[in-house]
Amino acid sequence: MAEAGSIAVLGTGIMGAPMARNLARAGFAVRVWNRTRAKAEPLAADGATVCDTAAAAAKGVDFVLTMLGDGDAVEATMTGRSDDGGVLATMRRDAIWLQCSTVGVAACERLGRLAADAGVSYVDSPVLGTRKPAEEAKLNVLASGDEALRDRCADVFAAIGQHTDWLGPAGMGSRLKLVMNSWVLAITSAVAEAVALAERLGLDPALFLSTLNGTQLDTPYAHIKGNAMIKRDFAASFPAAGAAKDAGLIVAAATSSGVQVDVARAVLEKMRRAVDAGHKDDDMAAAYLVTAPS
Repeated sequence: MAEAGSIAVLGTGIMGAPMARNLARAGFAVRVWNRTRAKAEPLAADGATVCDTAAAAAKGVDFVLTMLGDGDAVEATMTGRSDDGGVLATMRRDAIWLQCSTVGVAACERLGRLAADAGVSYVDSPVLGTRKPAEEAKLNVLASGDEALRDRCADVFAAIGQHTDWLGPAGMGSRLKLVMNSWVLAITSAVAEAVALAERLGLDPALFLSTLNGTQLDTPYAHIKGNAMIKRDFAASFPAAGAAKDAGLIVAAATSSGVQVDVARAVLEKMRRAVDAGHKDDDMAAAYLVTAPS
């Protein structure tokens, strides 16, 4: 397979690892870095080069893709507070920074300014999807940035996703990601309450999903999360800690925009309860466990 270019994937957790694997399969020369090296090492079997530092991974590559926990982690990695010299100081001036982490509006703007100050091209490109879509290269990329970068990024986004939306200036992708996650989190919380209510009313909770099936009220995500709750299968696809973080970003963005988000505030409180109850690394479906505690 012809080499498609070179890319550093910084952050090889639930999302970053399968993204790096799919990039390698698509012919990219992939370097990977993770704060906990052990999480990156399995990618060597897929042809990726595992690096000790983020700066070493980024040196000389065409693209740097960040998939880290939050805006502070991204900023620390890119500026060097968590590394030797930092990624921005190491990147080629013609390289492109693809910022795929969910960081919210304020952090996205801050990261964009850092890129501009360093003379690095910046594409705000969070993704829709969890573990399984990431493994199957079926993510949806919400890209925003200089339109002139679109063609150069196309092969990267095609390797990790099934569809890319270009949404205008950098920052629009992160804004839409918050809007989409507000819906996903609301569905998950509502399903947790419906399943718990069915059980406490003496019903088989599977009746909720089977009755929902095929109606105008139906959505596939309700079945994914509802079945996980009924089976008590909380293997992380979207960890509760990440859901709580994203809910906080949604509330912060809404507050600064003058939008009263009562549902998002309730979701934030529920996800924080799940984290406090010891479920931070479980899937956000574990919100069910704090909806009807035994």
